[in-house]
Amino acid sequence: MAFTAKDVMELRDKSGAGMLDCKKALVDADGNMEKAAELLRERGIAKAVKKEGRIAAEGVVGAYVCEKCGVGVLLEINCESDFVSRGEKFHGIVDEVAKVVAENKPADVEALNACKLGGATVKEYIANMTAVIGEKISIRRFEIYETKGKIETYIHMGGKVGVMVDAADFNKGAEETLHDVALQIAASKPSYLVAADVPQEVLNKEKEIMLVQMQGDPKNANKPKEILEKIVAGKLGKYYSENCLMEQVFVKDDSQKVSQVIGNKFKVTRFVRFEMGAGIEKKSENLQDEVQKQIDAMKK
Repeated sequence: MAFTAKDVMELRDKSGAGMLDCKKALVDADGNMEKAAELLRERGIAKAVKKEGRIAAEGVVGAYVCEKCGVGVLLEINCESDFVSRGEKFHGIVDEVAKVVAENKPADVEALNACKLGGATVKEYIANMTAVIGEKISIRRFEIYETKGKIETYIHMGGKVGVMVDAADFNKGAEETLHDVALQIAASKPSYLVAADVPQEVLNKEKEIMLVQMQGDPKNANKPKEILEKIVAGKLGKYYSENCLMEQVFVKDDSQKVSQVIGNKFKVTRFVRFEMGAGIEKKSENLQDEVQKQIDAMKK
């Protein structure tokens, strides 16, 4: 079956693969478009497998909100280089997968990989995109909020940090304040919503650290432990102001706490903050060694 340059272009647009790969697939498929697309998938998956051992420590945090269905998604997908993470194609991958998460509400990444996306599973889609982009791509984590309230998301520095906030009893006209709360979370990294959310074991550890610090101060040498413990209890206010969103000083007006800024405009019920790559061990190599590896690979 013959094919034309237009067929090659059509296959390229559908698959995102290179022109030469598309032409070869059409030759091997005797001009059959569906068979050629299938061959590209198979070859793409084969290429992707070779990249599975690489470290994907760059990437993007993305968000998607369906206001009509009351669903919000915060998602992190990783790749190998900052250059790729800044590209439109990679951001498009993040957007597509985020929509699938919102539509299917999978329990975890494994369940997400089995969901359908464009006639393939998400796992197959990611493998195909790995072949197209030329770097390992991996879905790391996601959070889903289903709510009757209002969801606000904020993505900072092109996807380096992402925040999602769920607000109940939302009053119309408070959109800017809710957005400011999302900015606050991105900037100030609270671990808890209110003081009551801090686990007792965490408080006990903080008290223990503070007590040891105070006992090591010569000025407290003659103070009984009971007095020091009372002083420590008073110092916990600083811990709350640093780690609890409602107790934090508002970043846009340090004369107010976040709780005061919100007032009765709405009630924050929960929030999540993703920092891209947090906890991933990045690969670091000497430039000379990296160049030598590439030269050695070319000789094989």
